[in-house]
Amino acid sequence: MKLQQLKYIVEVVNHDLNVSSTAESLYTSQPGISKQIRALEDELGVQIFGRSGKHLTKLTPAGCQIVDISRDILSRVDSIKSVAQEYTNPERGQLNVATTHTQARYALPEVISRFVKRYPKVSLHMHQGAPSQIADFVLKGTSDFAIATEASHLYEDLLMLPCYHWTRSLIVRKDHPLAQRSSITIYDIAQYPLVTYVFGFTGRSSLDTAFNKAKLKPNIVFTATDADVIKTYVRLGVGIGVMARMAYDNELDKDLVAIDASHIFDASTTRIGFRRGTVLRSYMYDFIESFAPHLTRETIEKAMQMKDPNEVEKFFDQFDLPVR
Repeated sequence: MKLQQLKYIVEVVNHDLNVSSTAESLYTSQPGISKQIRALEDELGVQIFGRSGKHLTKLTPAGCQIVDISRDILSRVDSIKSVAQEYTNPERGQLNVATTHTQARYALPEVISRFVKRYPKVSLHMHQGAPSQIADFVLKGTSDFAIATEASHLYEDLLMLPCYHWTRSLIVRKDHPLAQRSSITIYDIAQYPLVTYVFGFTGRSSLDTAFNKAKLKPNIVFTATDADVIKTYVRLGVGIGVMARMAYDNELDKDLVAIDASHIFDASTTRIGFRRGTVLRSYMYDFIESFAPHLTRETIEKAMQMKDPNEVEKFFDQFDLPVR
């Protein structure tokens, strides 16, 4: 059994069982990958993949377990390399962050600006996507960190650390009736078409929860994953926007009116997470602390010792998280 064989089967799964695509990403040949997979299956005496002719069609029950263990082994190998690099080249490396558009556009620019100045020899890459994509990026090893708000069930295999709470604003045109109101209720909002986030994305569940509690049904006419797109359609008069307060820019969006809706919709919590067992480089600890100052190296290492997610949540209850 070779590490290369384990890498091949993991990458084949990452590429949806497409051996040709896997070979291309690994700069090797398709026959070479197929040969190594067969050799591993022969050595183990079980089929890892089901087949139809020359095509891989599924993971077998044994294959599912073998791939999971292979991911752990390869992750451990990466950890060994990280330990060595921490001693040989502490200021050099790579950092991959997976997050949503709102975080990338409004929460991370200052953090990244400071980071690249502090670590010019660290290659930083941003991967944007939906919650399911963000989780996959980290679980498959494409990204080191996930920064997300919604769909906590997708991140059960990660250690997720709370960073800050954020609230929502209503975004309307200056000529909209709500722009002149001194106070607004959910019943007022329910009278108008809404432009907001896609379900399961960037805190959308708080909107649905608020409407359910009031026994109202929101008239959602347009959804998007991007706060800037939401503002564009508010400008076009499609509806009123419901989005993260931090995504409203006083200068760039001065043609629109932002109305605080924190009394209507519960605040959401943004978290940063990584695979359990990951060896964090010094610059990774610095990145996390720059994003969330209460997440010091000592605090993170304490959380890493906790196995139960509920224990982690209880531990962080003592922290007074900032609100954005």
